[in-house]
Amino acid sequence: MTDSPPAPPAPEKTASPGPARSRREQIHEVASRLFSERGYHGASMRDLAAELGMQGGSLYAHISSKEALLIEIVEGAARQFEAALLDLASDPRPADTRLREAMARHLTVVADNLESATVFFHEWKHLSPEAYARVTQWRDTTEAFYRELVAQGIREGVFRADLDVKMTANLILSAVNWAYTWYRPGGRLSPREVASRYADLLLGGLRPPPQEATP
Repeated sequence: MTDSPPAPPAPEKTASPGPARSRREQIHEVASRLFSERGYHGASMRDLAAELGMQGGSLYAHISSKEALLIEIVEGAARQFEAALLDLASDPRPADTRLREAMARHLTVVADNLESATVFFHEWKHLSPEAYARVTQWRDTTEAFYRELVAQGIREGVFRADLDVKMTANLILSAVNWAYTWYRPGGRLSPREVASRYADLLLGGLRPPPQEATP
């Protein structure tokens, strides 16, 4: 009697794939990487098509121009910051608590989207004047949000009365925006932990000194 043939091995189980990304999302992802690594002028549409395994003509079926692609990446990043921050304007908590939360959200958006954040903060200077004017509306909106937060803190008495509102807001923005130049995932601290340490340092200088006890 001959041995029966061995049963075929069971197929390997593989993880269920995540939701499929659209071709446009793939283009944005790869373009963000190339623009952040090489700069806007250093990355060509031919480079982008090659990275995507596409012909140049096929790429232009999805995006009209290189600048249009840059605008979409920058405006997409702006919408992420707005979604994270602007509801805090009506939050009823004290200004110092809201500032800590705003910094945590702001830095988390940067850390979770390092490549598009790099394009947003560093490459938008290459936009045409008309597009630049549209994009800088976000900058003005965000600066106004932080200025009002500082001003509210002064009115509430949780921040020093002698603060320069504009300079203070610019300092806060510098701390969270420039994290794109050095933050890397997988480090010792999470984005919220980094933001918390920044907030500890900043709030130590923003809060009024404790009143001395009277004899």
